[in-house]
Amino acid sequence: MSEQIIKTEFSDVMQKSYIDYAMSVICQRALPDVRDGLKPVQRRVLYAMQELGLSADKPHRKSARIVGDTMGKYHPHGDSSIYEALVVMEQDFKKGMPLVDGHGNFGSIEGDGAAAMRYTEAKLQKFTQDVYLADMDKNVVDFQPNFDETEKEPVVLPVRIPNLLINGAEGIAVGMTTSIPPHNLSEVVDGDNPEITTEELMEYVKGPDFPTGGIVVNQKELKNIYETGSGKMKLRGKVHFEKAKKRSERDKLVITEIPYTMIGANISKFISDVVSLIENKTTSDIIDVSNESSKEGIRIVLELRRNADAERLENLLYKKTRLED
Repeated sequence: MSEQIIKTEFSDVMQKSYIDYAMSVICQRALPDVRDGLKPVQRRVLYAMQELGLSADKPHRKSARIVGDTMGKYHPHGDSSIYEALVVMEQDFKKGMPLVDGHGNFGSIEGDGAAAMRYTEAKLQKFTQDVYLADMDKNVVDFQPNFDETEKEPVVLPVRIPNLLINGAEGIAVGMTTSIPPHNLSEVVDGDNPEITTEELMEYVKGPDFPTGGIVVNQKELKNIYETGSGKMKLRGKVHFEKAKKRSERDKLVITEIPYTMIGANISKFISDVVSLIENKTTSDIIDVSNESSKEGIRIVLELRRNADAERLENLLYKKTRLED
């Protein structure tokens, strides 16, 4: 058998190969499809759950079974990335509308990881079932062969709402990234009109609606951000003053909503930054800081010395910590 040697420029080979690789990362991993707002791994997890019959009125099933079916039939990548996608779709502090109903430890807003997939269980939310998957049998989306051509999978899901806006998206690909904030479901549906202008749209969609709350400070810049697709949103946590009810108690500044970027380890980082302000004598108005957050919501309490200037202290926190981001 004679050898076939192809003579070509090395730079041409590298360019073609890298473009192929980049497109694979962009389309098959990192960035969502605008039609259903889902990345391939998310779409495949939801489709696998439907194929397993995990509807909202059925019992939860082990997450390991869902991950195994997704990996074996549709997504030939690592099980940890598939499970992480499943976990994020369950977390109501990350998603405007959670798509998965989880049972067990699926992590916390403070950055605690989920339990191993052999311990947790999941099924579809009724919302997901009715709005994302209900029309799967009506021939409204195309199907394609899976990686080994033994199964068929949907190219996109027949989602009835603009999921890309409602649940947002974050992804780092090759040469491009996305960071789309979540929005309010009812506002987005009210503004669903292909002919609408940006000004008219913003009468319905006032801005992002983060599951962690918080305030968008630079609202005047939102119109330009929506029109160009790029820009920075300045977010602040929500702080209120609690007057002491007894002489033995102290006045408090209480944080009940945080910037979306503060979830995870950044809550602990915020508390350590406040402690640093006290230790460095940047402020002497804070006596103690404690995290009283629970399943009911965020509650970070700063006890104040008597006659403390609460307004000045609040501005200091915005300036020196991630309470503004």
